[in-house]
Amino acid sequence: MIQRFIELGEGYSDIYELLELAKANKERVQHMLAFHTVVNNREVTSIALAMKPTEEGKFQAIYICREGIPNPHIKPNQRYSLFEETAASLDKVIIQMDVKPSTLFPENALYYQHLIAILRLNHYILPLQ
Repeated sequence: MIQRFIELGEGYSDIYELLELAKANKERVQHMLAFHTVVNNREVTSIALAMKPTEEGKFQAIYICREGIPNPHIKPNQRYSLFEETAASLDKVIIQMDVKPSTLFPENALYYQHLIAILRLNHYILPLQ
């Protein structure tokens, strides 16, 4: 099983692509995720879609808009509200968790490995096979 984060951007205009991916692939969306953190003294949120693994190739994509949306618990905002509306329309509950910021890692690839480990430990995605 190959599990990989695919970064779309930081959640500005690319959030609309993430939402369209969810709507167009509603049968493949396994989880909708919100990762809350603090970057440069700013409370921010990353939003993500964990897709169901493909039948052929056993590839699981996790699309993410990284650390560009204000934390909605601190500062409500329209971008996160759109994510919530999409989750409701797909009958999904947004899984929320507090995580370390990507700035603590020398490379984004290491940050994404960290998030994959968290998702595996919490049984949101399949374990390493």
